[in-house]
Amino acid sequence: MIRLSLSLGLAVLATVTSAQAAELPAEIKQAGVLKLTVNSTYAPMEYRDPATNELVGLDVDLANELAKRLGVKIVWSETPFAELIPSLQTRRADFIISGISDRASRRETADFVDYLATGPQFFVMADNAAKDATDLCGKKVGTTRSTSFPVEIEKWSKQNCEPAGKPAIQYVPGENSIDVRNQLKQGRIDAAVQGSETLPYAQTQEPGKYRVVGEPFAKGYQGIMFRKDDAALREVVTEKLTAMIADGAYKAVLDKWGLGANAVAQPMLNAAPQ
Repeated sequence: MIRLSLSLGLAVLATVTSAQAAELPAEIKQAGVLKLTVNSTYAPMEYRDPATNELVGLDVDLANELAKRLGVKIVWSETPFAELIPSLQTRRADFIISGISDRASRRETADFVDYLATGPQFFVMADNAAKDATDLCGKKVGTTRSTSFPVEIEKWSKQNCEPAGKPAIQYVPGENSIDVRNQLKQGRIDAAVQGSETLPYAQTQEPGKYRVVGEPFAKGYQGIMFRKDDAALREVVTEKLTAMIADGAYKAVLDKWGLGANAVAQPMLNAAPQ
């Protein structure tokens, strides 16, 4: 299933990128501006630097490099995660690059150019007794409500807890990754789930506080999200991202944020299996 999805994504993308060089839509080219909206609570993907209050992160760096190659400037805005997709649909944003997962349920009205491998991962406070992920069966596990992680947690629980005669995981919703970690620190939940791309940063910022339990328990991709009717913009961004991968600029950004292991070999169109 995953191989088929990847092959299809690569095949479609090859068709796109083998065509004549794409161009920016006329209205964006004329304005010289890209309107991008992020949820700035998902370090290290996008967040406000506590020291400078500057908007920083892996997605911010990638977008800035894309804009440079496209010959435009970015006008950034911020919104809650749940408002990212509406901001795209209402054209407040030209595309979304904000730690958003490619999901089949989101492809009815949008396309994803997948650029980063990811996966949900359990973590606990460092003094928690859990050694294996199955030790979390029957426990309260929190994650961001508007992500794919609640569904992934339920699926994992049904495959690993109930068949072994253990109680199901009790899912507890959170507003964002900061809220979830605060719930964990306050003892309101026993464990939490976040994307594998965020945990190394969290552990660096609060040394010795968190401990990862097991490996990521699902495979997915983060993608740049485009409206279905914005094929021209999708193609030109894909072209520039492909060039960034080829010349090393993409790798440099991922390495800067400690996420070189999450790199993809090339952009993929709608390739996530979920």
